[in-house]
Amino acid sequence: MPYGMNSKVLKINLSSEKIVEEDIDEEILENYLGGRGLGIKLFTDSVPKNIDPLSGENVLIFSIGPLTGSVAPTSGRFSLVTKSPLTNTIFHSNSGGFWGPFFKKCGYDCLNITGKLSSDNEGYLLIDGYDKIEIKDAKNLWGLKTSDALTEIQKIEGKNCQILCIGPAGENLVRISSIMNQANRAFGRGGVGAVMGSKNLKAIVVKSGNKEFEVKNKEHLKKLRINAIDKIKVVPITSQGLALFGTAALVKVINQFGMFPVKNFQAAYTESNKIDLVSGEALREKYLEGNEGCYNCIIRCGRMTNTGEKKGKGPEYESLWALGPSTGIFDLKTITHANYLCNDYGLDTISTGSTIACGMELSQCGLLNESSLKFGNNEVLCDLIEKIALKQEIGSDLAEGSLRLSKKYNGESYAMQVKGMEIPAYDPRGAFGHALNYAVSSRGACHLTGFLVALEVLGAPKKIDRFSVRGKSDLLYLKQNQSAVEDSLVVCKFVGYALGFEFQARFLSIILDKKISITDLITIGERIFTLERLFNIREGFSSKKDSLPKRFLENPLQEGASKNRVVPLKDLLQEYYKVRNWNENGIPTDELLERLSLKRLD
Repeated sequence: MPYGMNSKVLKINLSSEKIVEEDIDEEILENYLGGRGLGIKLFTDSVPKNIDPLSGENVLIFSIGPLTGSVAPTSGRFSLVTKSPLTNTIFHSNSGGFWGPFFKKCGYDCLNITGKLSSDNEGYLLIDGYDKIEIKDAKNLWGLKTSDALTEIQKIEGKNCQILCIGPAGENLVRISSIMNQANRAFGRGGVGAVMGSKNLKAIVVKSGNKEFEVKNKEHLKKLRINAIDKIKVVPITSQGLALFGTAALVKVINQFGMFPVKNFQAAYTESNKIDLVSGEALREKYLEGNEGCYNCIIRCGRMTNTGEKKGKGPEYESLWALGPSTGIFDLKTITHANYLCNDYGLDTISTGSTIACGMELSQCGLLNESSLKFGNNEVLCDLIEKIALKQEIGSDLAEGSLRLSKKYNGESYAMQVKGMEIPAYDPRGAFGHALNYAVSSRGACHLTGFLVALEVLGAPKKIDRFSVRGKSDLLYLKQNQSAVEDSLVVCKFVGYALGFEFQARFLSIILDKKISITDLITIGERIFTLERLFNIREGFSSKKDSLPKRFLENPLQEGASKNRVVPLKDLLQEYYKVRNWNENGIPTDELLERLSLKRLD
């Protein structure tokens, strides 16, 4: 058994209610680490071709990594892998908090859920240490918002437990629903809440076990941790920006670069008198009650807020944008209340706001006759969110996501999405490397799988020309591989601003008691990313899906620091395929697969 891992997967078939454990092959852990990588490998090994994501054949895999629950900073995260009902791609996500360390102490690395409970037998899963695992009745929980479900479960199981649950949106199979972690963190994108809802599974509850993983050189590990924390404390992004203002610190920065999308990406810059209304500074001044952090995190970027009428967590940068300026709304209280509501109903804030914005532009253009869908209409935002979660009236169309919505109303060009998933809060016309990542990410438009905004805009660790084409593919290749490794260790992306691959390799080497080089990590990341590509190819995705909406390829911005720019995607893709060792059709070559010990999927 590798140090730092349990080498056990807990497999639960909800249809038969059969619960078994299986060993994980040591070679899999060596080649994929844990977290995202482990989930991707186990998923692609077990899921047949072209399954319906909302069928019992789909698998939900939750997994921890070798650093999860360790003394390494930000080691509280864990991963999810499934097939997305929004995009039909392979899908990975991760969340923080404390669920991951609790689960690891139960003696498992992975939770594999298949099948579905019968429609008259809604339930929740309880994992209480290593030897008490059961499916319990959840009829009284069905229909509850996530905060109410959390309260009711804690009455039954006690407060010393960690809870993943879905809200009404997941129960109603909304394609933009999320799985909520302690009711205010999220596996937010891709409609993963609907996957859990399709299995009639309301919640997954974990009570911490007493299993500890062995580390040979604990003193060396403690010294490295002190080193790492010292570095986190001196890097401005981690020591000041995120700590003081949370992720909303980005609002004014991204706007300054002409990349802060407004009204469904019709513009990407807002005058200071308006942007100041929704900035991280405004959120801190008006509504901040305190900071909140995950297991073993000193950054504590989470915002606990109180508007005087309601209180909760957030909004984060992406949520603030999607529920605000993307819909033409600049009222911070309305945005904050909308964020609370998305958490309660179990909705992905990015896709919810972006789909509403798409509907608003369809209405603006006369393709959709719906009076509530008007940019800047802050009085109906919360009502629309509720209708989406409950699939009522126009909400039943919005619940399908922007691509399906736009197709229904003959306006596909107004859906700002890639592979069916809505584009996050950075206009790609302002950062060409980041634009390329949107196009080629395996899960659809994603800012987290290769965040080149860090280099192109924030200058972390160094500033590069955001409008250049040459060299972007090499940087994105490394960034995507690094992201795959971070998601497999599993650690927070933010700590990467301060530590990077070198510290990750050092932490991993101590915990595994074997030398792990930066080159080793790059290869592992490449293997994970390539396997995701192979799955999507098997499911029928071609290089034609490595694209962006025409707006970004043909319509230059009219104002701001990115005006007159469009994305030269064709040139970017040609270089990227070469760097990845994929052919001109975006298919990994035999030579690459041999080097990575991979096979094409049947």
